[in-house]
Amino acid sequence: MVTTEPTTDRPATPTAPAIRQGRWPESRREMSFGVMLPIADLDAISNQSVGLGFHDMVEMGRLAVEVGFEALWLPDHFILKLEREGNQARGVWECWTTCAGLAASIPEATIGALVACTSFHNPASIAKMAENVDEISGGRFILGLGCGWHQAEYEMYGFPFDHRVSRFEEALAVISPLVREGEVTFSGRYYQANQAVNYPAGPRRAEGGPPILIGANKPRMMRLTARYADIWNSDWQRDPATVVEQMAALDDACIEVGRDPASLIRTGGSNFALEGNSGRRFEPIEGSVEEMAAAILQFQALGLRHYVCGLDPCTPRTLEHFAKVLEAVDRG
Repeated sequence: MVTTEPTTDRPATPTAPAIRQGRWPESRREMSFGVMLPIADLDAISNQSVGLGFHDMVEMGRLAVEVGFEALWLPDHFILKLEREGNQARGVWECWTTCAGLAASIPEATIGALVACTSFHNPASIAKMAENVDEISGGRFILGLGCGWHQAEYEMYGFPFDHRVSRFEEALAVISPLVREGEVTFSGRYYQANQAVNYPAGPRRAEGGPPILIGANKPRMMRLTARYADIWNSDWQRDPATVVEQMAALDDACIEVGRDPASLIRTGGSNFALEGNSGRRFEPIEGSVEEMAAAILQFQALGLRHYVCGLDPCTPRTLEHFAKVLEAVDRG
């Protein structure tokens, strides 16, 4: 039985790494591609539309795979209520149930949460849900985790917004042993687990369960990534120089906790403004097919294993158009 000690608000101290080698699905490409599926109201089809129904999401996901994307990513929100949009709440389909449905419906794709907010569920239940979705997918699920950021939904649904990184650290101390070894005992300030087990085991328990991805760009989150994650994500970036700086900080965090930096898979992503865009995706890359491909190749040159594309708008037409960008990247 894995037993872990409670955490504090102090920075993480050097420890033996939770894992020795990051894992990522095999790809024919040097850098594989994923796309964020539009699961919020007004995100897809046209700027005036409401959210897609599940049938539409499946069709969109299948088309994305057909045009060259290898992974389908979903955000984890209950609503979006943004100041730049006039604080009008937009509904969002629930992440976990949608991941499960897509995993069962699109067997060709990797399915992932980018990222699941640990504040919204008990961490032991997150481990259980991840095991279940990985089973449904046949071992194609990526467990993306984050501490959350959108205060409006915390307040609307009654979740505490304070000490989010400390809560996240404790959540990782529960989730990681449960998905990797299947059991944990933990007593912390925010979460407890008393000889909790995570069975039945999914298809990848022997290799450490579904890979854990953490999105991080600040020192403490970088240390937690180095301690617990198979995969790091840079968040949405337009400038490759920013990712270079982030990866240098990530290397330092790995060394601090005693982990080989080369064992941590690096991934990134950018937003793209396409014809008919709403401006909702911030700091997008714009331009011709060739210009977008050239921008992506700069990220590939950094050694990223995967790159997530946030398309504005994400429609059948823009997916088919973006296929030309992927083809141009493949040509180099």
